[in-house]
Order: sequence, then structure tokens, then C-alpha cells
Amino acid sequence: MTTTAFLSVSPDTEGSMAPAVATAVERLEAFDVEYETTPMGTIIEAETAAEVFAAAQAAHEAVEGDRVGTFLKIDDKRTVDQAAAAKVEAVERELGRPASSGHEE
Repeated sequence: MTTTAFLSVSPDTEGSMAPAVATAVERLEAFDVEYETTPMGTIIEAETAAEVFAAAQAAHEAVEGDRVGTFLKIDDKRTVDQAAAAKVEAVERELGRPASSGHEE
């Protein structure tokens, strides 16, 4: 996979965003992407940027409401095949430890 993205879809709501976010994440199942949801958004991996854009559009359109904000950041590595996990592993190698608090040394 060569395209990695960070997607955050946020409805304008007074209550919990969890139901709307779950709806958006569910829409990703229809696309040839791998994804992992974090507290701040969803990491998406796909072979092409076009697949990421299509998945992000579907997730955005799945959320109902008068106002929906979507943030999409794409890293399209066109000459290197590198999964998102490899990027984290590279940082951890530099740190010499896991890239998170509470790590064991």
C-alpha cells in the first residue's frame, strides 16, 4: 500500500459524536482500504489516492446533519511501498522504545 491518510468526520452536534462516527467508519467497508480508528480520527491505507478519496467521500456523505466537517490528510508515496505501521516502526527505532507514554524500557 502506498497511500496513507488521516480522516476525521465530525458532525455539528451537542451530544456524542460516536453514532455518526460509527456510521462513517462503517461506510469504509465498501472500499478496498484498511483502516484503524483512533480517538481523534481514522487512519486509512489503500493502493491509490483515488480509493482513499472515494472512501473519504462516502464516509463524509454517510453522516447526516445540517453541518459536517471533514478533515483528510494524505501521504501518497508514489515510488515506495510503505505501510503505515512501517512509519511508526521507523520512529520507534529512532526513539529506541515504543512511541507512546508509559513505555517499558
